Amino acid sequence: MSKNLGHKTRAFLMTTAAAAAVVTGASLSAQAQDNDSEFSLEEILVTAQKRPQTLQETPIAVSVTDAATIEKSHMLDISDMQSVVPSLRVWTLQTSSNTNFAIRGFGNGANNAGIEPSVGVFIDGVYRSRSAAQIGDLPRLQRVEVLRGPQSTLFGKNASAGVISIVTAAPSFEAEGGIEATYGNYDARQIKAYYTTGLTDTFAVSISGGVNKRDGYIETSDPNIDDINDRDRWHIRGQALWEPSETVSVRMIADYNELDELCCGVTNVLNGPTAGIIQLLGGEVLDDSDPFAYQSPINEVPVNEIKDGGISLEANIDFEGFTLTSISAYRSNKSFNDTEPDYTGGELLDSAYNDADIDTYTQEIRLSSTGVNTLDWMVGGYFFKEDITQIQGLKYGADTRSYIDFLTGAPGTLATLELLSGMPSGSFFAADTATRETFTQDNTAFSLFASLDLHITDRLTLTGGINYTKDKKTVTGSTVNGDAFSSIDLFTVNGGFIPTALFGQAFADNTGLAPTPENIAFIESVAPGTSAAIQSGVTAALQGLQALQFQPQFLAFPNSVQDAKTNDDKVTWQARASYEVNDNINVYLSAGTGFKSTSWNLSRDARPFAANQAALEAAGLTLPNQSYGTLYAGPENSTVYEIGIKARYSKGAINIALFDQTIKGFQSNIFQGTGFVLANAGKQSTKGLEIDATWVPTENLEFRFAGTFLDPVYDSFPGAAGPNSTVIDLSGEKPAGIHETSLSAAATYFFELGDSMTGFVRGDWQYESETQVVDNVDGVFRKVSLFNASAGLEWENGLSLTVWGRNLFNDEFYLSAFPGVIQPGTVNAYANPPRMYGATLGYKF
Repeated sequence: MSKNLGHKTRAFLMTTAAAAAVVTGASLSAQAQDNDSEFSLEEILVTAQKRPQTLQETPIAVSVTDAATIEKSHMLDISDMQSVVPSLRVWTLQTSSNTNFAIRGFGNGANNAGIEPSVGVFIDGVYRSRSAAQIGDLPRLQRVEVLRGPQSTLFGKNASAGVISIVTAAPSFEAEGGIEATYGNYDARQIKAYYTTGLTDTFAVSISGGVNKRDGYIETSDPNIDDINDRDRWHIRGQALWEPSETVSVRMIADYNELDELCCGVTNVLNGPTAGIIQLLGGEVLDDSDPFAYQSPINEVPVNEIKDGGISLEANIDFEGFTLTSISAYRSNKSFNDTEPDYTGGELLDSAYNDADIDTYTQEIRLSSTGVNTLDWMVGGYFFKEDITQIQGLKYGADTRSYIDFLTGAPGTLATLELLSGMPSGSFFAADTATRETFTQDNTAFSLFASLDLHITDRLTLTGGINYTKDKKTVTGSTVNGDAFSSIDLFTVNGGFIPTALFGQAFADNTGLAPTPENIAFIESVAPGTSAAIQSGVTAALQGLQALQFQPQFLAFPNSVQDAKTNDDKVTWQARASYEVNDNINVYLSAGTGFKSTSWNLSRDARPFAANQAALEAAGLTLPNQSYGTLYAGPENSTVYEIGIKARYSKGAINIALFDQTIKGFQSNIFQGTGFVLANAGKQSTKGLEIDATWVPTENLEFRFAGTFLDPVYDSFPGAAGPNSTVIDLSGEKPAGIHETSLSAAATYFFELGDSMTGFVRGDWQYESETQVVDNVDGVFRKVSLFNASAGLEWENGLSLTVWGRNLFNDEFYLSAFPGVIQPGTVNAYANPPRMYGATLGYKF
C-alpha cells in the first residue's frame, strides 16, 4: 500500500507540475486573445473567506455553481449538485431525513441525531446542523459554493471535511417575479413562484414558495401501499431587506417547509439462507438476480415526515475602516419516520420508528476591515445552542417468534427455553413486543476566530488564521424494553437451570445413561473428557442463542459511573501564501486544521465502555446479559496541506489543487445487521488532485470539466466492523465508498431564433470509478456513468420552456449497502433513481 501511495503521489506531483507549465505557458497567448476578445468570461464572486472576493482571488479549493447552471440542468435539491461537483457525494439511506454528505471522500452524520456531520451546510450564513434540515428544495439562488477540505478556522466545529455554502437572492427594490410549472414522468408535478419589490426607497421584501410532488418509482407488492420513493414536499420563504443608509443593511429571512414521503426502498443484492425461512412463513423475498427491478415486498406503510423552519437576521454596518456583521438565527426541526426494517414480505419487524425534535440557536458577530490596506483583518465570535429530544423504538411482528425459532435450528426451542427459565409461555418474541428509547442532548458551544491577510507586495499575500472552539454536551438515555428473551442471562437464569438441563439431556442422548453423578463418573473413567466435550457443546449452543438476544436491556445514563457529559476544546489554524504570477494566474500554498466535536450514540446501540466494566460491577449497575461498546465517538481532528493554481482568461479558467488531507479519529458508524457500531478510526488520509476548468471558445458555446483523483487509505483502523458482525483490522486498506476517480463534463450551446427568442442545449456527464460500497459488505461495488441533458427556449416577453432529463441512459448503481436486518447472509442496498424526464414552463416579469 505504501509503495502505491508513493507512486500515485509522484504521479500527482508530475501531473500538477505539467498542468502548471501548461497554464503558465499559455499565459502569453491567452493574454493576446484577451486583447482581441469581443466578450469575456463573467467574474464569479464568492464568500468562502466570509468577505466578497472573486473566485480567482480566493486561495481556497472551492467549486461554485451559479443559479443559471442549476436552473438549466433542472437540479431540485443539494443531492443533484454532485453531477457538477465531483468532489461532492450525497446519498440518502433508509429515510428521507438520513442524507449524508462527503467531500474528498470524508463525511458522515446520518442515522443518528447525536452524530453531527463532518461537512457543514450553511444557508445564507446560517448553519444547518442535521441532514433533516438540509434536504428541502433549493430556494431562489445566487450560487452554491462547495469548500473542499477543513474549514474550521472560519466556520467553527463540524467543518472538518468541508463546507457547502448556499447563497440565496436578496430582495430587490425593483418589482420582479416569476412562476414555473413542471411535469414529468412518474406523474411529477412541481410549481414554484417568487415575487420581490421595494415598498419604499429603503425597504424591500420578497416571498417565494413551491410544491414538489411525484409518484414513487419503487413498486410495492401490497396493493394497499403506494409506490415508494416518492416526492411530497412544499416550502415557503419570506424576506425583508432594510437599507436606511449606504452604511447599514439589515436582512431578515423566515422560512418553513414540510415533507411527507414514502421512503426509502431497498433492493436485495444477495439472499442469504434465511430467505427460505421467510418464504416458508408466507413472506415474499425479492429475487436477487435483478437488483434494479425497483420492487419492494414490504407490508407496512413507511412514514417520513419533516417539519423544518426558522428565522434569521443579518445586519451589516459599515464604519470607517471596518464592517460589523451580526447573524442571529433560530431553527426548529421535527422529524418522524417509521419503517419496516426487515424489507421483506414477512412480518418480522413491523416498525422501527424515530421521533426527533431539534431546536437550534446560533449567533455570529464579526468585524472585518474594509478598504485598501497592507493588512486586512477579521475577528469574530460564534455561539451555538442546540437541544435534542429523540424517541425511537422497535416492534416485533406476527412472524418474529416462528422466524427466531427456525434460526435456532430446532423449532420449539423458544418454548423449551421459556419452560426451563420459568418465563411465561409465549413471552419470547411475542407479536407487538416493543422497545422504546428516549434520549436528550443539550449542546452548547462557542468559537473565537481571527484571520489576517498581510499584503507583502501587490502580488504576494500571507494569510494566517486561528480559531478556538469549546463544545459541551450533556446527554441522557433510557429505555423501556419489552424483549423478554434478550433480558435474561441464559447461563444464570433460574439458578443456572438451563445449562444444567441441557447438559443432562445431551449426556443422556450421547451415553444412554441418566446424568447422575455416579453415571458421569463412570463415563469419565472409561472415556475421559466426555463430560467436558458435552459441556463445551452446551456452552457453544447457548452462545449461539445469545446472538439472537439483539435487544439486551439498556443501562440508562447518566449514572454513578458515567456522567454523560463531554467537554471538548480545540485550537485550529490555517496558514497560506498566495502569489499572483500575473493578472491571469494566481498560485497558493496552504496548510490548515479542522475539528469536529464528540458525537454521542443516541441510539439503542449505546453501550458502556469496556473500560468502565469494573466500576459498573462495583457499583452494582450491570444488567443481565450486559454488553459493552461505545457511548460516544471522540473528536475528529483533520489536517490538510494544499498547493493550488488558479488561472483565468477572457475565454476560460482552470483551477488545480494538489492536497494531502488526514482525519484522525474519523467517526465511523457502521450497521451490522442488528445494530450500529460507532467507533473512531485511528487515522484516515487521502492524497488527491482536483481540476476545475471552463472554456468558452465563443459566446455561444461553453464547456466545463472537473475531475477529482484520490488515493485514500485507512492509515490505522484496528477494531473496525467487518462482514458478518466480525471485528477486523482495516489498517493499510482502502476505505470503501470513496472513488479514486470522479469526473464531470458539461457542454452548453446558446443560440438565437429571430429577434425575440433565445435558447440553449445542455448536456452533462458524471463518472465515478468502481469502489466497494461499504467496509463490512464484501462483493458489493459501485460505479457511476450518468448522463443528464436539457434544452430550452426563452421569449422576450418572459416566457420560457425547458425539456430535461436526468440519468437518461438509466445507469444503475448502489447508493449504499448493508447486511440484512436479522437475516444473516443477506445483503440489501439502496439503488439509485431511474431515468427522470419532464418539461418546465416558466414566466418571469
